[in-house]
Amino acid sequence: MAIKQLSVFVENKEGALVEVTETLAKNQIDLKALSIADTQDYGILRVIVNDIDKAKQALEENGNIVKATDVVGFAVTDETGSMSKVISILSQNGINIEYLYAFISVLRKNAYVVARVKDNDKAEKILIENGIKLITEDDIKSM
Repeated sequence: MAIKQLSVFVENKEGALVEVTETLAKNQIDLKALSIADTQDYGILRVIVNDIDKAKQALEENGNIVKATDVVGFAVTDETGSMSKVISILSQNGINIEYLYAFISVLRKNAYVVARVKDNDKAEKILIENGIKLITEDDIKSM
């Protein structure tokens, strides 16, 4: 049930991020979430989009280095402490989060979280057992 994330390697220079986002826009790719981590020379732009295959192809044709990765997506209620509760559940069950980022949908009353963990299947099982709604590729497309 994992969702796909694209990691795009972007040179850390003026205009590089514009080029990536313009490529997605020109190809009618809807950015649902993004996160960027940088170093002095390059950055890794992580994105969740409505059409992973089309986005990957467009970016590669533009000369970008792109990797698709399975990540866990889940919903948290918009209440104080909700994120802490989920992170605690994962931690208590031996799931280490390598990184995560969140986004919201204007149509729904939840925040959505994307997490990279070592064992997606185990993390998803634990989340489901604790009543936490996972998000799917279909959910992403409908947001």
